[in-house]
Amino acid sequence: MAKKEFVVFGLGRFGKSVAATLAESGCNVLVVDSNQEKIQELADIVTYAVKGDVADVEMLESLGLSNFDGAIVAIGENLEASVMVTILAKEMGIPYVMAKAQNELHAKVLKKVGVDQVVFPEKETGIRVAHNLVMGNFFNAIELSSNFSILELDVPEEWDGHSLKELNIRAKHSLNVIGIKKASEMNINPAPDEKLSKEDVLIVIGDNDSLNRIKEKVK
Repeated sequence: MAKKEFVVFGLGRFGKSVAATLAESGCNVLVVDSNQEKIQELADIVTYAVKGDVADVEMLESLGLSNFDGAIVAIGENLEASVMVTILAKEMGIPYVMAKAQNELHAKVLKKVGVDQVVFPEKETGIRVAHNLVMGNFFNAIELSSNFSILELDVPEEWDGHSLKELNIRAKHSLNVIGIKKASEMNINPAPDEKLSKEDVLIVIGDNDSLNRIKEKVK
């Protein structure tokens, strides 16, 4: 299977993070930024790093962007440049364009010119942090959506010595146990007769309301 190819415009914190993560995931990644230092920081990580003005149509056309699977426009602080690059990426035939927005007005403009997805990195990070703070005893949470999460949960003391089948966690608490951590070992997809210990950590998936209710058991 051919590697997916992405182009990232702008190497601020968001653009740099996206580019590095895509590269580490095995994708071919091209980054474009006018700052030489930022280009050098990622030169050994991504496939291609190009110093250039993202508003330079001729420069962008020379990169053969029509062959890419997706573009990430991470130029949130400059609305004009952000919109222009989004339009150019679409005109060059890139099938999927994601763009960073600074505010709702910026997002509306981006949607008008055809962006496929608008992201608010700072806002979304803040929401995730707030959710984790509200959950209190939960840690290492992975938010799947605004309503569902996967997270680690200490085994409540009253569950000590009981099996998953006995506890019937899915029916009683609307949670699915997808893993159990015992010391340094991880048991993925544990059997129903698996006995729990109060030293264990459960990997559970469920809606956030159910997760918030069960947190009282691990205080």
